[in-house]
Amino acid sequence: MCRDDRWECATTVIPDARRALVVRGGWEGHQPVTITELFLPFLRDHGYDVRISETLDVYTDTELLAATDLVVQCWTMGEITGEQSAGLIAAVRAGTGLAGWHGGIVDSFRGDVGYQLLTGGQFLMHPSGFLDHGVTLVEERADHPVIAGLTDFRVHTEKYWVATDPLVDVLATTEFPADEERSRPVTMPAVWTRSWGAGRVFVSAIGHKPDDFDVPEVRALTERGLLWASR
Repeated sequence: MCRDDRWECATTVIPDARRALVVRGGWEGHQPVTITELFLPFLRDHGYDVRISETLDVYTDTELLAATDLVVQCWTMGEITGEQSAGLIAAVRAGTGLAGWHGGIVDSFRGDVGYQLLTGGQFLMHPSGFLDHGVTLVEERADHPVIAGLTDFRVHTEKYWVATDPLVDVLATTEFPADEERSRPVTMPAVWTRSWGAGRVFVSAIGHKPDDFDVPEVRALTERGLLWASR
C-alpha cells in the first residue's frame, strides 16, 4: 500500500489507471481507517490506482494533486493550514474530484471558510444519539447518476443539521420536525453535489458508522458519488 509521495511506490502500478487519493485521519470516532477501507476494493475494481495519505501535507503536493482524478476525504475536525487548504481548493478547481461522507467532509476544518465554500456545506449539530429517520430523494433530480433508479430509504444513525450553499445540487433530504426550538418542520439537505471550477464535489451526510453502509441505498449512492466526482 502506497504511503509516500510517489504513485510508483504501489506494489503494482496500473498503466493508464485513474488515480484516487484517500486522505484519512482526524477524530477517531468516525473510524476513518475502517470506513475508508470499505471502499478501496470498489475503487480498485473500477480501475483506480489508490494511494492513501494520513497527513494533510499531501494537499501541498501540487504535482501529485494534478495527477489525481479523485480525492476521497475522511478527516473529521482538525485544522488545515492555509497552504494545505489552498492546494486542495486549487486542485479541485483544476479538475480533481472531491468526495466524502458525514463528518469526514462536512465537519472538517471549521476555521477555514474557503474549505467550507468548496464543499458547499458545514455540519452544525445533530440530535443526541442515533435516530431512525427517512431519507427522501429529490424527485426533480431522479435522473441524476448518483441516485437514478434508487428509492427513498430509512437509516438508523446520526441525523445532521447542516448549513449549505444555495448553489449546491441537492439530491436527497431528511426532515426535522417542529420542536421546542423550531416552530415548524425543516427539510434538510442530506446528499448533494456541486461544481467547483472544472472539478466536481460529492457530499453525503450519512456515514457515522460502518454499518450505515450496509443499507443498500447508502452504499450505492456513496459509490456512485465517488465515480461521479472523479475527473
